[in-house]
Amino acid sequence: MTVKKSLPEDLEPIEKASRDEISALQLERLKWSLKHAYENVPHHKQAFDEKGVHPDDLKTLADLAKFPFMTKSALRDHYPFGLFAVPRQKLARLHASSGTTGKSIVVGYTLKDIDNWANLVARSIRAAGGRAGDMLHNAYGYGMFTGGLGAHYGAERAGCTVVPMSGGQTEKQVQQIIDFQPEIIMVTPSYSLVIAEEFQRRGIAPEEISLKIGIFGAEPWGEGMRAEIERDLGLDAIDIYGLTEVMGPGVACECIESKDGPVIWEDHFYPEIVDPETGEVLPDGSEGELVFTSLTKEAFPVIRYRTRDLTRLLAPTSRSFRRMDKITGRSDDMLIIRGVNVFPTQIEEQILRDKRLAGTYQIVLTRDGHLDNIEVCCEVTRELSFGLSEADRATISKELQHRIKTNVGVSTRVNVMLFDTLPRTQTGKARRVFDHRPKLN
Repeated sequence: MTVKKSLPEDLEPIEKASRDEISALQLERLKWSLKHAYENVPHHKQAFDEKGVHPDDLKTLADLAKFPFMTKSALRDHYPFGLFAVPRQKLARLHASSGTTGKSIVVGYTLKDIDNWANLVARSIRAAGGRAGDMLHNAYGYGMFTGGLGAHYGAERAGCTVVPMSGGQTEKQVQQIIDFQPEIIMVTPSYSLVIAEEFQRRGIAPEEISLKIGIFGAEPWGEGMRAEIERDLGLDAIDIYGLTEVMGPGVACECIESKDGPVIWEDHFYPEIVDPETGEVLPDGSEGELVFTSLTKEAFPVIRYRTRDLTRLLAPTSRSFRRMDKITGRSDDMLIIRGVNVFPTQIEEQILRDKRLAGTYQIVLTRDGHLDNIEVCCEVTRELSFGLSEADRATISKELQHRIKTNVGVSTRVNVMLFDTLPRTQTGKARRVFDHRPKLN
């Protein structure tokens, strides 16, 4: 694959700035954001007052640790508009989460917020190797989900030609890629594998596909998944990070020249890593929970928002901003199985170590009396589905069981199936875990 490296003239001045310049800008913007939230959002004023802090107490960036955290429960408690810092009449747009675990999380944007968002997604696309004039196939879902419109506005701002496909209709997705010949695709990693399977079904080899860059986000994915996507679609797979509460896609993005973790756009979002249990701020390089404070958001400022994403802050490489390591999981996605903490991505990693296995899998949890049971269902690749014996699948199953036990620490039952047995996602994010254990009172 040919890698488009960014030249110095491609970068914004802040992407090349010194650490002192970045910190000075962050402090100036952080003072504004805290004051803006305190004066315009009753929840923030109450939280600050209860903690005994005032925006004027922020003298250095380290002083942010004195301020209270913001959690997802606060967002749901103030549904729908209780955390907005501007009158509803000044909102240009609303977005919302899917609300699968309760009430939706509703966020709002002023025209300036949308302008900043478009600029940051455009910056992300350029970091990923995209350039003005490239055609971008947008398979993120449109509607209340931030992915579709966030990517769309950013791609237009970057000067790309946008194909607003959205999710689903896999056969049409592939036909349009064949017909239009886009260079870039933005899509969830799980759905990209569904698209790749349709190319394979049509007998189209990866090197015949026009796509050169894939920008993937909205769900955790590991290096094994990256390798499979790059192999099956013949492109460079780039990780973009974002979440509805903080902005949407474009909070951070990998650079194609290094592909070593998403670069956080620190001129708009101040990151911290904290101990998930104590809330103590941890030094760069330590693994913990990612926390964000917005620096420029008008409609929906977030102050020390606990994302529940587990990662590390890493030193700058391709840009002057710090990077975040691959998300190892979410603290609220962690499975406790017979006393062992397990993240689905750990099991995914063991599956994708075996080149005979495809990237589609499910983890099914049940309980027999007081004992938790875990079944891992996965598939062999399309090529191996023909002529593979039951004994061969049993061997693959036994090897995967051993790897999971050795590397993850839990015993599992592994069911290795033929290709295309498990259901495919048609709307974006794949559901990987099915927890049928009875709820404890």
